[in-house]
Amino acid sequence: MTAAQISSTPGRQGHSAELRAAARRIGAGVDRRRFLTVTGAAAALAFAVNLPSAGVAGAAELDARRITEDPFTLGVASGDPLPDSVLLWTRLAPRPYEADGGLPAARIRVRWEIARDERFTRAVRRGTVTAHPEFGHSVRADVRGLAPDRAFFYRFRVGDWTSPAGRTRTAPARGARNSSLTLAAVSCQAYHDGYFTAYRHLAAEDVDVVFHLGDYLYEYAVTATGGARGYTDRVLPAHYNRETVTLEDYRMRYGLYKSDPDLRAAHAAHPFVVTWDDHETENNYAGGTPENSVPPEEFLLRRAAAYRAYWENQPLRTPQRPTGPDMRLYRRLQFGRLAQFDILDTRQYRSNQAYGDGWKVPGPESEDPARTMTGAAQERWLLDGWKDSDTRWNVVPQQVTFARRRDVPTDAYKLSMDSWDGYPASRQRILAGAEAAGIDNLMVLTGDVHVGYGFDLKKDFDDPASRTLGTEIVATSISSGKDGAEKPANWNNLTRANPHMKFYDGRRGYALVTLGTEQARADFRTVPAVTTPGAPVTTAASFVTEAGHQGLTPA
Repeated sequence: MTAAQISSTPGRQGHSAELRAAARRIGAGVDRRRFLTVTGAAAALAFAVNLPSAGVAGAAELDARRITEDPFTLGVASGDPLPDSVLLWTRLAPRPYEADGGLPAARIRVRWEIARDERFTRAVRRGTVTAHPEFGHSVRADVRGLAPDRAFFYRFRVGDWTSPAGRTRTAPARGARNSSLTLAAVSCQAYHDGYFTAYRHLAAEDVDVVFHLGDYLYEYAVTATGGARGYTDRVLPAHYNRETVTLEDYRMRYGLYKSDPDLRAAHAAHPFVVTWDDHETENNYAGGTPENSVPPEEFLLRRAAAYRAYWENQPLRTPQRPTGPDMRLYRRLQFGRLAQFDILDTRQYRSNQAYGDGWKVPGPESEDPARTMTGAAQERWLLDGWKDSDTRWNVVPQQVTFARRRDVPTDAYKLSMDSWDGYPASRQRILAGAEAAGIDNLMVLTGDVHVGYGFDLKKDFDDPASRTLGTEIVATSISSGKDGAEKPANWNNLTRANPHMKFYDGRRGYALVTLGTEQARADFRTVPAVTTPGAPVTTAASFVTEAGHQGLTPA
């Protein structure tokens, strides 16, 4: 969408004049590749969007007793569990479909409590935090001093209102010799493509943590009837029937998504560890390069708005808070001696897609050794972290397909330029770094493609007999792509073209992975439909990979 289209879209509330002026100052004289990372640019934009200063009240305080409608319509969530702490989240929004959530521009004091039992008779911590209007009245409590590897229940209070209770869990102590960990991997939840039925089933699963691998929301228009949901009992506001561009757009879109009861149930049941892909901002953007030809300052504003709304609406700690259009999302979590998780951001720092994106014949442009998926700093962070790792499993939650994926079993094949196939030198550096660090049990978790895959990661993808360096579990979408099919139209071509592909299923759902000291097990859970609510869940297939002897085999 061009700047002219943005300004001429009926009913669109554009970026504020203050933001536009700041962006023009930032973009002037700075080349397209560098302007997003200029410290002065980030600082200027952060000032322009009126973030509350640390320790300073940015607005008057509201008497919470004046809140006459339920402010907890978006539910509760927890995230990024550590051995002694967990991050608790909610967002006050009595009217979630409105830009201000139905609240005045005032600070609101919110009480939280965390207990060992769901009736809250054994409380272990209590406190108060402030919901700032500058952050969309989002609330986060970084609760510390908790016992490791324990389940807890939590809730929030404001005025006379009490939130639904959530359940969370701390990570095992760093040196703990824990023998089992079960995680879920989810991705891609286009509201307009169907119901979030898979989340209702996931809420009932016995898992320790959920990894969301991107595309938490989509920027595309949602009709009054909810697209493929085909509502007959409600009418969505007209402002959803347009693409998200401004901060208000993104905030309201999160209000729509988080109003879904199945998504709220999953968040309330398990701690989430989140990372984004492209649609939280714009389809297939690459670093500072947008999908469409817009002026640099326009995309700068859009990215800043999208990143800020993402942080406001996810259970992320303060170090992840964005500064203007920049946000440090990659981070590391450890669960005892069993698993280290290196959560990547493959969208913010990548080189632009080769050959104009899409499925293309690989060549000198895509195979340029200078191309990067992660950026140099994140790549060094990942490889250095592996050198210091002493865990049984090293797991990399990230966004796009890591293994090679030819489209046809002939020499005239094409590869996806948006996946790691479009950045083969970057992929090879990662695999070589894992091998050099002695990482024997590498697992990559992936989303993005709206299908479930299971891959062996080969030292040389041209040689099926080469060493298997790890495995990749690709979680299908929650709803994106509508109902899907067990065997999509390209099933025969892809399975024949890629002998390291051990599984392919095109239905909706999620993946469960159980890590043990001797092996890891992956269960691909699927639902037959999302365009109608209430579908059952089944296990499409299960695979194991042995510790010290990588490779997926049917369970």
